[in-house]
Amino acid sequence: MFTPVITGAQKNEQEDKRYTFSVDVQLVQLPVSVLDKDGHPVSGLQKDNFEVFEDGVSQEISLFKHEDIPLSIGLVIDNSASMHNKRERVNSAALTFVRESNPEDETFIVDFDDGVYLERDFTGNINDLVAALSHLDTRGETALYDALYLSAEHLNEGTRDKKTILLITDGEDNKSKYSLEKVLAKLRESKTTVYTIGLLEENNSKGGFFRKSPAGKAREVLERFAQTTGGRAYFPKSVDEVEGLCRRIAHDIRNHYTLGYTASNAKQDGSWRRITVRVNPPRGISNITVRTKEGYYAPKASSENGQ
Repeated sequence: MFTPVITGAQKNEQEDKRYTFSVDVQLVQLPVSVLDKDGHPVSGLQKDNFEVFEDGVSQEISLFKHEDIPLSIGLVIDNSASMHNKRERVNSAALTFVRESNPEDETFIVDFDDGVYLERDFTGNINDLVAALSHLDTRGETALYDALYLSAEHLNEGTRDKKTILLITDGEDNKSKYSLEKVLAKLRESKTTVYTIGLLEENNSKGGFFRKSPAGKAREVLERFAQTTGGRAYFPKSVDEVEGLCRRIAHDIRNHYTLGYTASNAKQDGSWRRITVRVNPPRGISNITVRTKEGYYAPKASSENGQ
């Protein structure tokens, strides 16, 4: 039997545990992905190659790392009825992702159909993950937003500093209680990087001149999840490509740069701060793509936290 991730009654208990950017030291840490024109990670960059801006104001980079450090990972996998013929290949690809990751990572697995289920809580044991992925009784509809919201919340309980979600789905949400805006707000307040793989039916003709097709809408949503958190969205033409994409995503994550700065705006007002990272690459490197979080919510002073 499946086990729910978090029940509705537990939501309020979790609200006070939401991640804020290091209230004590106010150090903003950013995982930054730098890719070349072919989508491969660019290595060898130094601190001086980066510039960070918060709300358009240049910030002094005080932390710079480029190393493979352990992560807390959430594998969030669509288990709805439409995934029946894809699920075995997807499971294999998800395990490839785990095997290509840092051996000190901790991973949990969430399935979703009409509901959201924690198949396996945080573990570093590959055999535990294999067992958790053995459920193939696909059924029901697609509570995608609920799955991502609750997974982002659960990921805060991970013990690793860096946190990532890999979401694999084949369709549009049609069953969630949480709205898209609620999910995006949750992602903005977290320190989670979301990678998405959308196995979408691009020939779906439903829609019209003024309305996107279900596949078109699903693609847009998955891209927003990735863009908001500094991840990346992939849309393979067939399930056969998923394993290669999982290997590519794992490689990208292990080659992140980590930048940190103490915000020049010291106000603890809970406001949204937009972040821009620019890279000035060495000679010979061009046409690069830089990805990081869109921003963060500043902490609130303790006097403002009361109800």
